[in-house]
Amino acid sequence: MAVLKILLGLTLFSANCFALYSPSSDVIELTESNFDKLVTKGDEIWIVEFFAPWCGHCQSFAPEYQKAATRLKGVVKVGAVNADEHKSLGGRFNVRGFPTVKIFSTNKYSPEEFNGQRTAQGLIDAALSAIKSKVKGGSSGSNKESKSDDVIELTDSNFDKLVLQSEDMWLVEFFAPWCGHCKNLAPHWAKAATELKGKVKLGALDATVHQAKAAQYGVKGYPTIKFFNTGKKSASSVEEYDGGRTSSDIVTWALDKLAQNVPPPEVVQIVDEKSFKEHCDKPLCVISVLPHILDCQSECRNQYLQTLAKIGERYKQKMWGWLWTEAGAQSELESALDIGGFGYPAMAVMNSKKLIYSILRGSFSETGINEFLRDLSYGRGNTASIRGGKLPKILEVAVWDGKDGELPPEEDIDLSDVDLNDKEEL
Repeated sequence: MAVLKILLGLTLFSANCFALYSPSSDVIELTESNFDKLVTKGDEIWIVEFFAPWCGHCQSFAPEYQKAATRLKGVVKVGAVNADEHKSLGGRFNVRGFPTVKIFSTNKYSPEEFNGQRTAQGLIDAALSAIKSKVKGGSSGSNKESKSDDVIELTDSNFDKLVLQSEDMWLVEFFAPWCGHCKNLAPHWAKAATELKGKVKLGALDATVHQAKAAQYGVKGYPTIKFFNTGKKSASSVEEYDGGRTSSDIVTWALDKLAQNVPPPEVVQIVDEKSFKEHCDKPLCVISVLPHILDCQSECRNQYLQTLAKIGERYKQKMWGWLWTEAGAQSELESALDIGGFGYPAMAVMNSKKLIYSILRGSFSETGINEFLRDLSYGRGNTASIRGGKLPKILEVAVWDGKDGELPPEEDIDLSDVDLNDKEEL
């Protein structure tokens, strides 16, 4: 009996050790029994990791994957398959190594292989790209026919459960059956619902019948369209829809909101070649050189980083990379971008494909940086070629520990062997 208990305990311990994601995780567990129902037959875009619990690379990847799942919640579904246990799914999708990540978007039976960086930001960038690709495909020719049943019928009794208690993004039309403008909107609303299926939900509520909800949201004319963002919802978080009334207007407005909901990029310290290339393999990368820690201690440095994070939020739809380094830590980079030697903080925006850059000439402040980046985004501003015609060499440096800098201790000089009274004869 004692041996049986020990064996049972070891089995349970082993099973728990092999679980990379907990049941409370934002990573959804996918198995042979639920995969088709949730992924291939569902409308949502999915990012799916095929892993083996004994795989060291999978274990290292798990924290980043978990982080991406949390940040993409309500935007794209993130799941994981234990392919060691569910071998048929691994074979079905041609999984040959671990971890393998696939993106299930337009063609659910032939998913796209994820070949980006195995970081939360790399996964988020891939998710946003998949959303844009799917909608462009749906708008340009799609064989998809608009279906009125893609518009979800809402009532006083199901509204809270479907809209308020869900993690999804919603556009809700409050209409009256006799309203001419509502009748004109109906085919556009249906077409938009079809194109946005799996990304943003479109609902319709007959306000003449379900008057409680119409009154709750201050509906006084028809049609009235309200926007309910992802995540937890409250009456105060509801927004008025202020876009056009054609299907393309509705789709564009909804996708802008969806893109706004994508988490902002991380402002990453340049610590080695990998971190540099990973974040500069983007349309543009914004590189800041901050003062040395002895010239600008932790509070000062964090203020600069907070400013950069705030501006990164504003420009997150551009999918740029955001990097920083300490003055003097990457001297070749500073030289290549001509930002060394005239004071810190400094900033340059680089296109690593064209090997060109532009320098911030104004103030390193929220206003100054915003004006600089706004001009660049509109194609204005002066550019120059990177010195040497190639990307500079990046040194491996320590990650900043978040603490203040300290001067190195002064060395004590041993004067015990020196005869201070001894005078050299002239």
